[in-house]
Amino acid sequence: MNSKRDYYEVLQVSRDCGDGDIKKAYRRLALKYHPDKNPGDKEAEDCFKEAAEAYEVLRDPKKREIYDRFGHEGLEGTGFRGFSGFDDIFSSFGDIFEGFFGFGGGGGPRARARQGKSLRYDMEMTLEEAFVGKEEEIVFQKLEPCQTCNGTGARPGSTPKTCPTCQGRGQVVRSQGFFQVATTCPACHGQGEMISDPCPDCRGGGKTRVEKNLSVKIPAGVDTGSQLRLRGEGEPGENGGPPGDLFVVLHVKEHDFFKREDDDLACDIPISFVQAALGDVIRIPILGEEDDHELEIPKGTQPGQVIKVPGKGMASLRGFRKRGDLFVRINVKIPEKLNDRQKELLKAFADTEELSLSSRKRKAKKFWQK
Repeated sequence: MNSKRDYYEVLQVSRDCGDGDIKKAYRRLALKYHPDKNPGDKEAEDCFKEAAEAYEVLRDPKKREIYDRFGHEGLEGTGFRGFSGFDDIFSSFGDIFEGFFGFGGGGGPRARARQGKSLRYDMEMTLEEAFVGKEEEIVFQKLEPCQTCNGTGARPGSTPKTCPTCQGRGQVVRSQGFFQVATTCPACHGQGEMISDPCPDCRGGGKTRVEKNLSVKIPAGVDTGSQLRLRGEGEPGENGGPPGDLFVVLHVKEHDFFKREDDDLACDIPISFVQAALGDVIRIPILGEEDDHELEIPKGTQPGQVIKVPGKGMASLRGFRKRGDLFVRINVKIPEKLNDRQKELLKAFADTEELSLSSRKRKAKKFWQK
């Protein structure tokens, strides 16, 4: 059993009403339940679609006759399925919505506003620049409304003419059996007008490519792949639509000394095996700081050991901490050449190591014997 409501009940008209009453009733309901007037209201959306489906059937003599005789089941037998969405409804009933919320007017077609194309600009910067942030002026090309014709596309002093194919409606209607199908006019591409005398500068396109300078502020802490979105700096929209955006995509070059991982930095510091054994205090560079940092090397530091220096990494964009950390990996350098005195001292040290090793071996042997 079909659960759809009676179309006459939906439009609140009698079964013997005329075409004018049907159009008037639908216009009243379309205004009441229009999605622009009821944003986010699911019930209003359903009523809007239901009214559109009822009007589509009752305004057409052939569909109305089938519905009067066989009801909803009769229409389903012809392949009628209603509308797929709001754009389908607006496209089919453009004359009904003229004057609604500033759309249409003057008998012209309801042109669909579209946002302009967004643009991309790639910027390369050093790790030092990413650490402190910077402000840089970029130069890029974009389309702008033609200054000669003010974006109309027509030569100054001339005006566009009504499209002879669609008579200014922006759509052409074709009959397919019981139905009439409205499609975008192929001659004027839905504009309803044609330019017979195009502007010499933009050649009828209404836009020209210009070079634009723009100052961009880069915050501290950005990384490769970070994007800055500059709203409205893209290309102009169509039919009154908003302009697109400009996306500045950042690429941070690798540093010779510091390696980066998220907000943290890492570096390798070489020390002698004497410093590693006895401990020491050395000075290391810190990104973004003029003075070196004093780093304490603990006694007995092993090759590859990592020492953490808190708060000396990159500025954080995530908000849960101000800066990352610096991780220093210790590389113990073994001397390739030794003088006689150094050799003598190392041999003496080796002898003590040998005595210590022999003592440990004797203790281990006694343990296993037990």
